Amino acid sequence: MAEISNYMLKKLSVLNAGNPRTFDPNFKGPVANRNCTDVLCCIIFMLFIIGYILLGLIAWVHGDPRKVAFPTDSQGHFCGQKGTPTENKSILFYFNLFSCTSPSVMVNLQCPTTQICVSKCPEKFLTYVETQFPYKKDKRSWTYFSQFCKSPFSKPEKTLSQMLMDDDCPTVIFPSKPLLQRCFPDFSYINGTLTVGNKTMFEDGKGRTRNAAELRTAAKSINKILDAKAIGVKVFEDYATTWYWILIGLTIAMLLSWIFLILLRFTAGFLFWVFMLGVIGIIGYGIWYCYREYSNLQGHQTSHLTIYDIGIQSDISTYFQLRQTWFIFMIILSILEVFIILMLIFLRNRIRISIALLKEGSKAIGYVPSTLVYPVLTFILLSICISYWAVTAVYLATSGVPIYKIIAPDGQCKHENKTCDPEIFNTTEISRACPGAQCIFSFYGGKTLYHQYINTLQMFNLFVFLWLINFVIALGQCALAGAFASYYWALKKPEDIPPYPLFTAFGRAIRYHTGSLAFGSLILALIQMIRIILEYLDKRFKESQNNISKFLQCCLKCCFWCLEKVVKFLNRNAYVMIAIHGKSFCRSARDAFNLLIRNILKVAIMDKVTDFVLILGKMLVAGCIGILAFLLFTQRIPMILEGPTSLNYYWVPLLTVVIGSYLIAHGFFSVYAMCIDTLFICFCEDLERNDGSTEKPYFIAPTLHGILNKKQLVPQKQKE
Repeated sequence: MAEISNYMLKKLSVLNAGNPRTFDPNFKGPVANRNCTDVLCCIIFMLFIIGYILLGLIAWVHGDPRKVAFPTDSQGHFCGQKGTPTENKSILFYFNLFSCTSPSVMVNLQCPTTQICVSKCPEKFLTYVETQFPYKKDKRSWTYFSQFCKSPFSKPEKTLSQMLMDDDCPTVIFPSKPLLQRCFPDFSYINGTLTVGNKTMFEDGKGRTRNAAELRTAAKSINKILDAKAIGVKVFEDYATTWYWILIGLTIAMLLSWIFLILLRFTAGFLFWVFMLGVIGIIGYGIWYCYREYSNLQGHQTSHLTIYDIGIQSDISTYFQLRQTWFIFMIILSILEVFIILMLIFLRNRIRISIALLKEGSKAIGYVPSTLVYPVLTFILLSICISYWAVTAVYLATSGVPIYKIIAPDGQCKHENKTCDPEIFNTTEISRACPGAQCIFSFYGGKTLYHQYINTLQMFNLFVFLWLINFVIALGQCALAGAFASYYWALKKPEDIPPYPLFTAFGRAIRYHTGSLAFGSLILALIQMIRIILEYLDKRFKESQNNISKFLQCCLKCCFWCLEKVVKFLNRNAYVMIAIHGKSFCRSARDAFNLLIRNILKVAIMDKVTDFVLILGKMLVAGCIGILAFLLFTQRIPMILEGPTSLNYYWVPLLTVVIGSYLIAHGFFSVYAMCIDTLFICFCEDLERNDGSTEKPYFIAPTLHGILNKKQLVPQKQKE
């Protein structure tokens, strides 16, 4: 009988291994006596950080960010860099702008013609042949023309064919103006006709007559490369004009978020409906405004055009002159409005649960107010990580010596894209086999082991960056979870809440659980890295893919997107369990998963409804600030407040304020979301640990318990 009893007990112990009632009876909140968890992962994480620091130092030694700040000539020299022979020559000049119509321009991002640094752009028409005839009588033409040659010549002795073969000078110069430190033709319209220097036709120096339209086509090919930089300059100007208004808007967003969080504690129900009506009203205003713009463009000369007709434009404001653009916006906003209203209708019976959770979360934040400041620390750490990654990437990209490649105007040379030496290129067989080919600077690199693995180092830089970003977020979640768990497991609030709960939880996370947080963030970083690689491969081989490969690529991207969302959810709850019990990552993730599975219905109610409310809160903050910014930047309220009047793109500061306001609201409301998630997990464990009796009282507030659970609650003395 004894053996049978022992056998039955063993069987019961196996069956009850996941029994929620097998808990430590002395558990009174987050465990104080802990051991270091996931030490191996902690060591690996530290080694990667040391390697990351060494990578930054090596890149700093070899890189030169000035290489992206100055235009570079065909010899790899910087135009306008101090301490160099081109210090007083800050503008890039193209010998033969017509060759820039070659298809290789967009493939190699280089115009297949000689490029030199000059001090100023040409101001008149002049060909090489025209300088030869009057040279003996008047040397001024040649003196002016020679400043646009590779090296100074005393006189134009070479024939045109010999000069073209040696590629010493351009065949023609024409009136130009500097744009983005590059000489571009000075186009103008006279009576609706395109001209260059008041001429519609001119000689190209090779015996052919050209027109201004051909030159504009060639200039546009280079502009396609420089459009991004041009937009960047205009955006920078807009930021320089509106930076203080942006800061004011972001400050108001921070204060508004703070006010909402404070009001949630006392007027959660009322504020909930303010959120609802506010968001519905803001979207409704957007629908009305889109309809008004759509109606105002009726009969406009561009009203019949579509987005497909105008194609891709660098000037974004062009799209806002189309009726189709405002019609699309109106449809999108209408769908969003209907979706929110339907969600409110179907979730009306669960709103009471959401309001109760919001009230309890507000109470917890009220007892631990330091948690509202923690997003500032997260922002600082994330800014450091992003800055270090960006600086390292720039230094890596500018490491090495100039590398020259062969570029042919027609793109048909078999030697194209091969490396070359510009000093001896004209004497090689390649220049004869490929007439018109140029040996032009391409990028910075080298033949050393370091330069051969630049791309690999860039991948390492990106991967460690993703790991650090996810670690910083994990650290914040674990620290906040520890602080809110201290609040929940205090029977008498606030007397039993330990002093400095956030600081204590943060110290525990750093001291004992760096390895566990690194483990969880490593899994997420690997998934994100795979997603980035898939996106790169999709862009790289987009034109050569067939329908099957496109379908598989789409399936892979969708699967990894879903996997990332699932891992983020599991990690978040695992960090809560780590903060409470101090176990390893895998065990905490397993315990959190099992706990949530046993309360799956409550999870569905709490997670979705509360997230929906918080998202609407973020949208309300961003929408309010966005409307004010829109009225200010578009000069709609000059009688009340006069904003900036000389903006290139008013949507640049507007989007910055809207996105910044949303991120600020997300930072504050994410504390709220983490608080509710922590309280919910504590509540589920509380139900399994205790029965509501005087010996095992529940730690949750009686009002919230009655909403989330139907069990009879034994009254307990708890100071609220």
